[in-house]
Amino acid sequence: MKKDTVCRMCSSCCPVEVEVVAGKLVSAQRKSFLSQDKRSPCLKLQAAADIVYSDKRLTTPLIRQKDGAFRQASWDEALDLVASRFKHYQGQARPEAVGWLRGMAADWGSPWDYANRLMNCYGSPNTIGNGSICFVAREMAHTYTYGAMAFPEASKAKCILVWGKHDADTTLGVADAINHAVSNGAKLIVVDPIQTPLARKADIWLQIKPGHDGLLAMAMINEIISQNLHDQEFIEGFTTGFEQLREVAGRYAINTIAPGIWLDPQRVREAARLYATTKPACLIDGNGLDMQLDIFQSTRAVACLRGLTGNIDRPGGDVLPQAIPLRPLQARDRLPVGVTPITAAYPLFNTFSETWGNQVQSCVVDAILDQKPYGLKMLVVQAGNPVVTMADSSRAQRAMEELEFLVVIDLFMTRTADLADVILPAAGCFEKTQLNRSATRNNPIILQNQVIEPVGQSWPDWKIVFELGRRIGLEHEFPWHSAEAAIDDQLAPAGVSVEQLRQEADGVRVEVLRHEKYRQDGFATPSGKFEFFSLRLQENGHAGLPYADGFPEKAAISFDAQQAEFPLIGISGRRDIRFTNSQYRTIPALLKNEEGCVVDVHPLDAAQQQIEDGDQLQITTPKGTITMPAKVSSVVHPGSVRIAWGWGDYKADWNLNTLTDDDTRNPITGTPGQRTFMCRVNKV
Repeated sequence: MKKDTVCRMCSSCCPVEVEVVAGKLVSAQRKSFLSQDKRSPCLKLQAAADIVYSDKRLTTPLIRQKDGAFRQASWDEALDLVASRFKHYQGQARPEAVGWLRGMAADWGSPWDYANRLMNCYGSPNTIGNGSICFVAREMAHTYTYGAMAFPEASKAKCILVWGKHDADTTLGVADAINHAVSNGAKLIVVDPIQTPLARKADIWLQIKPGHDGLLAMAMINEIISQNLHDQEFIEGFTTGFEQLREVAGRYAINTIAPGIWLDPQRVREAARLYATTKPACLIDGNGLDMQLDIFQSTRAVACLRGLTGNIDRPGGDVLPQAIPLRPLQARDRLPVGVTPITAAYPLFNTFSETWGNQVQSCVVDAILDQKPYGLKMLVVQAGNPVVTMADSSRAQRAMEELEFLVVIDLFMTRTADLADVILPAAGCFEKTQLNRSATRNNPIILQNQVIEPVGQSWPDWKIVFELGRRIGLEHEFPWHSAEAAIDDQLAPAGVSVEQLRQEADGVRVEVLRHEKYRQDGFATPSGKFEFFSLRLQENGHAGLPYADGFPEKAAISFDAQQAEFPLIGISGRRDIRFTNSQYRTIPALLKNEEGCVVDVHPLDAAQQQIEDGDQLQITTPKGTITMPAKVSSVVHPGSVRIAWGWGDYKADWNLNTLTDDDTRNPITGTPGQRTFMCRVNKV
């Protein structure tokens, strides 16, 4: 029997058709507007049955014994134990000593809302996400410029500028749209320090020096303005700060900037002109900008290109979402007045979005180890693996070990779960019904529908949170006894129900998609306009224009001041379509016949140490050393190496974040420099 649902094995949330036989998932196929032979392949989806029925799945609650070993437990026993710890800190009038850290594996939709609801009603403001190292930091830059995060309408574009993203490894629906547009004649520009397959297809590939995206964006802005290629009608009618932008961008001439960021000035000039003169054009910025010390202003500079060329919210450009009316579930009003979160040092990031709330995950470690701004004693980690994925993972591990009580909710055992006091087994995406954030940010709304029963004794996230809430005395805050009831309640203002969504496999559109909404509604910014200049930022002590105070050269790359000892730029490695962050590396079907964990070294750098493929290399930074096999490859620029990421569970010595720094962070978003850092490579 074929069943429709949404795959959530990564953050793409692709609509899929699942084959179920005798109650078992047999296969899954991604839906697309392209024919099967033209779709970007998803290796995870091809291995869906292997993942769902892996013998590595957690299938029963586990409790740590006094001797350190885990024993199996019932859900009642495990939840009662966790609830008793919540009550312990509540009884000490310290509910804020309990934190809830959300990874991305269970989605940013309903599970995030439910976790916030539980913690807010309990009295702790410390529901923390990982948005400081993911797209939420970029979303803030979008929001401070034009009111929301824009989404590319790539399939209709005549020019596509992809900046720090390779959608064939991350977002296959967008990859399909790019391929479709390019096959129909669209021009393609790629900005990436790595020669990705997409870069090889590009009309123009700019192999930028890692960590210097903001300089390139400002140089392109300079070229577009100086050549009068900007959209004068849009700028005069719908923007603020253009003249200030012109003045600041005038300091960033291409001939001055390009050589220092490893680029040919003429190629940068061609890229700027092609993007500005080919309409409509969309700009797809990605995770390559994330995890950079300069994430906020670099993304602001990139975002300004959309308004400069008038491609914002136009067909084939970058479309702004139409908010769907929802009943708020996070219950922020239940939080006691005056309670401050451990992320209080980043007030703008905490408050720019009611959806995201607190997202500076590094503050969790600060609170545990340094008691800053106060101590965190208990932590629930839901669908995350901070020991592997957080910067300076040795410090993150010390923090997890120092907690008085650690709870982990996950599908698989991880290095973080190894340290837990209680492990609660979670159901996978095909085993539960929920609304994903992508389904509520824009039209259409598509339901992630349960198509098989949970494996073993695993529970869906909603059930874990609801039952835990009831056991700590919050029964009245969790009145729903099914996912469907909670979703119906949330969607009631939109006039949509689960029953409707199940009847409409391709989704329900709440309102007709509109373009150029700003002509009638303005932009969701304080001025109501596209803000090249942000008074809000200036009033809070930050530059109102990107790089108005100059480019923070010493804050572009971690350990930049120690280049003499660490001469190579390390790049956090490829996002591999087989995996999602640190997940799925225990699945044999995803490991066979594929490249594993390697360090890409340019032939010129390899020749200096006579490095050959397969040689063991020590990679060192001021934070630590790891060892990985070499791959001599021209995909990287001389002077840089790409280091595989996400393998820390598979092998501790392959944990890239042993090398990264969490001491220096972006002052607005709290983002550490995990993407780029100075390092040294030696042949073992």
